Amino acid sequence: MNIYNPQMHNRRSIRFKGYDYTQAGLYFITICCQNRACLFGEIENGKMMLNDAGAIANDCWLNIPNHFPNAILHEYVIMPNHVHGIIELVGANHHSPETELHLPKNKKNNNSVIGDNRAKNVSPLRSPSKTVGSVVRGFKIGVTKWMRQNTDTFYIWQRNYWEHIIRDDKSHENISQYIINNPTKWNNDKLNPHLK
Repeated sequence: MNIYNPQMHNRRSIRFKGYDYTQAGLYFITICCQNRACLFGEIENGKMMLNDAGAIANDCWLNIPNHFPNAILHEYVIMPNHVHGIIELVGANHHSPETELHLPKNKKNNNSVIGDNRAKNVSPLRSPSKTVGSVVRGFKIGVTKWMRQNTDTFYIWQRNYWEHIIRDDKSHENISQYIINNPTKWNNDKLNPHLK
């Protein structure tokens, strides 16, 4: 019989201690696939070519503002085994239950995976979610649900996600360029499972 050991059984948070993640601002998010599995497609000649699962991940990402109206999407990229994106929270001091992302009906998929959605309007009719974590969980749930219904893959995501709080325009510009250029740097990417 295993005895509960708080040192062993508690998961350590990678969030910045004491930071209010309901606070308005820009967040650079990285969400990785379990065991760095390349589930979303492949890089060809420096461009990300989405497979069906990658197209679903792309659709779920673009659908975030429909479910989390306090979230505005900036640059993002779906990579073979991870997602990078900048999410801006606005007016995020309200609370609502977590939600899962549902894909838009009759939406055609394409291979456009790098986007800048700064101009997207958000609906004022829905209550905003509480944190960046709620947005990430909703995105993960939407992709996971489709994957489990349409593929043999059960474990999609690595636990948790990485975030960086963007504090100034220079940092925003550097991170935006990093995201846009990410597919061209795949051969040297530390998340590329083919690198030794």
